Amino acid sequence: MDVLEAIKTRRSVRRFDRGRAVEDEKIEVSLNAARWAPSANNSQPWEFIVVKREWTRKKLASLHTWGRFMSESPAVICVVADPKRSPNYYHGDAAVATQNLLLSAWAQGLGTCWMGVLDTEFEAPVKKLLKVPECRRIVCLVAMGYPKEAPKSTRRTLSSITHIEVYGRKRPRCSMHQTGNRLFPGR
Repeated sequence: MDVLEAIKTRRSVRRFDRGRAVEDEKIEVSLNAARWAPSANNSQPWEFIVVKREWTRKKLASLHTWGRFMSESPAVICVVADPKRSPNYYHGDAAVATQNLLLSAWAQGLGTCWMGVLDTEFEAPVKKLLKVPECRRIVCLVAMGYPKEAPKSTRRTLSSITHIEVYGRKRPRCSMHQTGNRLFPGR
């Protein structure tokens, strides 16, 4: 699957095939994709905890209001960030790494769903459960497994979210259709 197809077809999966474990090799490929994400000043502030033990997954599911399905996913990846490595951007850097992880998993036939943890009431208890040092932050949890559903969703139109030069300008001053100009001339 090429990257654009993965981006366009990946959806959050919340129902997993309980009887099918995720192969360690597929988790490793996804983690490798995550570690190649760009980061501010190449700080790479991320770390990952792979959780496969059923008891721990069930406990994580009980701690996160919107993550009950973690008890049914064969694996959960906890995305941890080190603020000392990137004080201003660790959260964004870890989010970019998470996107790489999600896309890589999807390209291998795995479903995922990420759940935010950073700056929520879930962070402290998840840290305690997974023995994450106080100096680290948990950005999110990612449920991972073979999908038992094929979720669909829509996207806002490109024209509804794109502004030209300044916020609020939706089209170039002259019509592209009349002039034949591209949206971004000179490229």
